[in-house]
Amino acid sequence: MKAAKIRVERIDDVRVRVPIQGAMRVEGRIYADEALMAHLTGDASVAQVANVACLPGIVGAALAMPDIHSGYGFPIGGVAAFDPDNGGVVSPGGVGYDINCGVRLHALDLDAEEVNVSRDRLGNDLLRAVPAGVGVGRSDSRLPQLDLILQEGVGALVNAGIVSKADLETIEDGGCIRGADPAAVSAKARDRGFPQIGSLGSGNHFLEVDRVAAIYDAELAEAFGLSFGKAVLLIHSGSRGLGHQVCEDVLPVMVRAARNAGIELPDKQLACAPLGSEEANRYLRGMAAAANFAFANRAMLAERALTAIAAWLGVAREKLEAPLIYDVCHNIAKMEEHMIGGRSMRVCVHRKGATRAFGPNNPALPERYRLTGQPVIVPGDMGRYSYVLAGAKGAMEETFGSSCHGAGRLMSRGEAKRKMTGKEVVRVLAQRGIAVKAASVDAAAEEMPDAYKDVADVVSVVDRAGIAKKVARLEPMLVVKG
Repeated sequence: MKAAKIRVERIDDVRVRVPIQGAMRVEGRIYADEALMAHLTGDASVAQVANVACLPGIVGAALAMPDIHSGYGFPIGGVAAFDPDNGGVVSPGGVGYDINCGVRLHALDLDAEEVNVSRDRLGNDLLRAVPAGVGVGRSDSRLPQLDLILQEGVGALVNAGIVSKADLETIEDGGCIRGADPAAVSAKARDRGFPQIGSLGSGNHFLEVDRVAAIYDAELAEAFGLSFGKAVLLIHSGSRGLGHQVCEDVLPVMVRAARNAGIELPDKQLACAPLGSEEANRYLRGMAAAANFAFANRAMLAERALTAIAAWLGVAREKLEAPLIYDVCHNIAKMEEHMIGGRSMRVCVHRKGATRAFGPNNPALPERYRLTGQPVIVPGDMGRYSYVLAGAKGAMEETFGSSCHGAGRLMSRGEAKRKMTGKEVVRVLAQRGIAVKAASVDAAAEEMPDAYKDVADVVSVVDRAGIAKKVARLEPMLVVKG
């Protein structure tokens, strides 16, 4: 549907309804206040919400989080669930090219000021330790065979003695999406991906050392292991070239599958296959393998970064206290149990630029977070702040246990580069006390803070909507980018 023709109705101060119109099967719902909705003028994302609502087997509503902006097929910030018993589909456009792009957060037993006074030196050490940039990777003789990583995710690194077994309980799904099939990953995807494990990549991916600058809920912060004035390590990366190729390989297959199933697509970027079909099953197996690769990639990134931090401190790696708070993905499609229309249903939940945010007492959560709700990590931009939230009851009632994943772009990368050069961005942030270390300084322009919405506004909406509760604010001291 054309964006100019989409009708919307405000429900309350943080919710907007997209009523059923045209070929929509369910309504749409956008979580945004007036100011955030104003950013969507001229953006295709509202029409994309309506288009997703046209897909077969969709249940509940087609959803968009407050960091919504236009994406491939689905909007970034999009959430949708499909019933496999009622013609539901899986669509790679609802996952994205960077399968299991996500974030990982470690607490550091370091005062933030201790890091801040040496941020340039530590930033340089981290840039040397962590491969960053387009296509960049670094071999490691400790790594197991690729098939083991694709099958087992982080578990393969535990068995290789690279990371701790204790980390597994604080990773979404234990760091392994079940049903992965290495045979569903093409040779080209393997060739692109394996050399890149343990690398950041480029674009909006980053590694930061942040300070815990504010605590909003002392009890939840303590349960998560967050202390005011302490430092944390925050990593944002995904499945690198391997996941991108898995998506690229399957798109023409999905176009044919939709046509053969007689599915009329409002947008060819929503190419899909009926759940249970061979095309859908093969994609889900390959997607799970790429997701496992991404979990292992972030774990390897963290290990390289923490080893560098230990060396900077002059201590052995095993002496560095750096417990994992959580690792969560925000580009994924998974079968989950949810209450829909008063009954429990097993549905395929697509989260495309949206974070799982399971509330308290959910059996899928580790015992540590069973009473608190799941930690939800929401990066902002490299000049302001990021947030840690806790999944709330409202997410389970309204959004299939989902929340926002970041700030959401306001400018295209090209527009951002026309505003400022990378050197100017680095200089301005240095004046604010933030050291930026980039493999390509020019790329820093694409990620200038003003290219993004203010993540505080985004987080405020999900907090007021009862989807996730604010726990802490993190502010960057040093940033490493590709």
